[in-house]
Amino acid sequence: MLSAEKRQELIHRLRKIEGQTQGIQRMLLDERDCREILDQLASVRAATRQVSLELTKSYLMACVSHPECLDSEEAVGDVINIVLRI
Repeated sequence: MLSAEKRQELIHRLRKIEGQTQGIQRMLLDERDCREILDQLASVRAATRQVSLELTKSYLMACVSHPECLDSEEAVGDVINIVLRI
């Protein structure tokens, strides 16, 4: 379970990412250089990866505290798949 503070932090990061994606849309409309747009897309990808890592870390810490969340082979497989996709 996420703490209220961690939840707010992740929401703040996602709102910042939302602003970045809106900026990328404007760049496309303004016919900006593809390299600039690709650079911004790489920044968004890195930012979303960081949010994913933080959320995964919180999830895994909760599972360490409450091992029943990994009480089946399927649950363990789900966690492994999540980590591998990040």
